[in-house]
Amino acid sequence: MNRFSKERLSQEEIARLRELSRLCRGDILTMTTLCDSGHPGGSMSSLDIFLTAWSFAKVSPQTVNDPSRDRIVVSHGHTSPGVYAVLGRLGFCDLEAAIATFRASGSIFEGHIVRDVPGVEWGTGNLGQGLSAACGFALSAKLHNRDTHVFCLMSDGEQTKGQVGEARRFAVKYGLNNITVAIDFNGIQISGKTDSVMPCGVAENWQSDCWDVIETDGHDHAQLYAAFRSATLSDRPVCIIANTVIGKGVSFMEGRHIYHGKSLSVKEYEKAMAELGLSPQLDRYREKRQAQWHFSRRSFPFSPVCIKGEPIVYGKAEKVDNRTAYGKALADLGRLNKDRTEYPFVVFDCDLATSVKTDLFEKEFPERFFQCGVQEHHAATVAGAISTDDVISFFSDFGVFGVDETYNQARLNDQNHANLRLVCTHLGLDVGEDGKTHQCIDYLGLLRNCFHFKAIIPADANQTDRVIRAIADQPGNFFVGMGRSKTPMVLREDGEVFYDAAYQFRYGKADILRKGTHGYFITMGCMVFRALEAHALLKEKGVSMGVINMSCPLVIDEEALSEAVATGLIVTCEDHHRDTGLGATVGLYLSERRYSGRFIRKGVACYGSSGKPDYLFALQGLDPASLAEEVTRALGT
Repeated sequence: MNRFSKERLSQEEIARLRELSRLCRGDILTMTTLCDSGHPGGSMSSLDIFLTAWSFAKVSPQTVNDPSRDRIVVSHGHTSPGVYAVLGRLGFCDLEAAIATFRASGSIFEGHIVRDVPGVEWGTGNLGQGLSAACGFALSAKLHNRDTHVFCLMSDGEQTKGQVGEARRFAVKYGLNNITVAIDFNGIQISGKTDSVMPCGVAENWQSDCWDVIETDGHDHAQLYAAFRSATLSDRPVCIIANTVIGKGVSFMEGRHIYHGKSLSVKEYEKAMAELGLSPQLDRYREKRQAQWHFSRRSFPFSPVCIKGEPIVYGKAEKVDNRTAYGKALADLGRLNKDRTEYPFVVFDCDLATSVKTDLFEKEFPERFFQCGVQEHHAATVAGAISTDDVISFFSDFGVFGVDETYNQARLNDQNHANLRLVCTHLGLDVGEDGKTHQCIDYLGLLRNCFHFKAIIPADANQTDRVIRAIADQPGNFFVGMGRSKTPMVLREDGEVFYDAAYQFRYGKADILRKGTHGYFITMGCMVFRALEAHALLKEKGVSMGVINMSCPLVIDEEALSEAVATGLIVTCEDHHRDTGLGATVGLYLSERRYSGRFIRKGVACYGSSGKPDYLFALQGLDPASLAEEVTRALGT
């Protein structure tokens, strides 16, 4: 199928689109009235944009999984009734199922669009993220040298969102002339007129960021087609401002903001269907809604072939920060896989490359390194979206920006089945002198809410190296976290490196670093060497306190933990909020199994301040001496 190949539409094609538009309006009203909820007004104003895009883009029901297809991203996911009506009428999905089960439990036709529906490229609804996802798909097409054009269909209300501006600038910087934006400019949002809710110079904003702007009638299919065609032939990214009317096609709905998120009553529905020249369908679909519907869920495979190379082994006397080990491992993976055209490596940064050590990758592979500037929300989304399109994607940032500031983006990446490697440095009190605003102590508390994110907090540079190599080609979202400071290597009792060349990281596997008979420290990250020092202090007093490195703090290694449970004393210690991190994971596990021994949670109990990390740890009882003293009190020795 060709993309907007004809110079202009024929009269027959225009007539076909007009008839489809009329039928789709009836579909929108039927599904929203049937379930007594939804967003009919915006769906009807966006409808002709949707119809034109899906009718003439290089995508069809037969090519929804073709890597070279065009991508259509609908940023304003609340207009799902319009999306489903168009996809159903054009054969992408089952229209009967969409109408009958719209917003029903278990249906793929949810209130806001999700990727389970064929033709939907990115699940949206949290406004302002669609263009960032579109940038991910457009950038992937460039990397793969594919003839793919990306259409991002947006609302006017979301143009005030800061992430939209972030994405605009990124698209221009990286020459993404394979993106076309079309804005449903109906001048109405949920609280009233857009100019009253929050004035925004839409055209001026796009032009100031060096996009070409085309203004057109959003209900004239011939004009819309001409605008889309012109945009796809341009050597610059183009924004189409399509002037529309909310509730278009039904006289009493047109121009009224109440219908942004309000379905019609049955009487209003019957009146509207009469205006459209259509027969009411509620009775038929009420019966269908009660039927047993079975929906198959789409699969989103991710199986790159990645050369892992030989691990870098840091010597037993070295002190190396984990972020440097990360940067070196990433650069090594880049070198090993530089000639591979499938699943290219890319790295996204937010003006922190020298701090998070991705500059080691940037120096060797500038064409695969994408500097987003201080635009974390966009970076999180573009890195997530591109990871769904045959690209190995790393995004690095400080924890307070990469997790705290962008939690909503991480949540949508998780729901969209992304395969992102989110690597954050400068976690916890270990950030030190930067102070409480930059001491990220809550990352696990946030990420544990994302059902498919895996979290890893390596103990030293050697484990960090193995972790990065291990996760590079694994499906799903991974978070790898680390502090700022240089730390000693974790050693075995014989003084040799624990995480040596033979060590292989396996997600969920905890490591017993020291055996104990009186109790166990369970810890992670930069607290591991402190727990080992506390172990040594206690050993001098005749106390046998074991140490377990639980580097995957959101899952329990039952075999390792059983050793600790048998002693009757468990102390979790972490550079994290003590109520939402490792201690919470272990505590929940123990409580569910009615553990009767002593359990102590040591962690960050209040915001830190500026100061050397060791000083900050001591203030909160997380230094080796304080940990040893805690155990001594617990044992009564």
